[in-house]
Amino acid sequence: MKLYTIGFTQKTAQQFFELLRDNGVQRVVDIRISPQGQLAGFAKQDDLPYFLDKLAKHCGYLYMPLLAPTKEMMHTYREGGNWTRYAARFEALMDQRNIPAALDRSLFESAASCLLCSEPTADQCHRRLVAERLAKHWRHVEIVHL
Repeated sequence: MKLYTIGFTQKTAQQFFELLRDNGVQRVVDIRISPQGQLAGFAKQDDLPYFLDKLAKHCGYLYMPLLAPTKEMMHTYREGGNWTRYAARFEALMDQRNIPAALDRSLFESAASCLLCSEPTADQCHRRLVAERLAKHWRHVEIVHL
């Protein structure tokens, strides 16, 4: 199973939707804290399902806040916290939330899925941590960062 990840910042709408379409993504799994944020542009939660359906060949949308960090955790990191500390806190949060056991793997297997967050690259983004955890606990998972 391929598990894709993508961030929408520093991408045009054309780049974003073409990456999803060209890679055969069938469902975007939104793992952002605030998917309706005013800075989300074309990726606002209310608009994204429509755009995915029309621009990414009938791609579906699912909001999964269970895989998002807490607002406090994100605020601390953005206000000058370091990545190593943030990553450790997020890993502990996933432990508390019983990830991946709390997830239905068949949901990810039934359609080529892509974890969505805002960061332009996966290097210092929680979507990478989620993807790596799933790949560690679920067999035969290949991670592809778009």
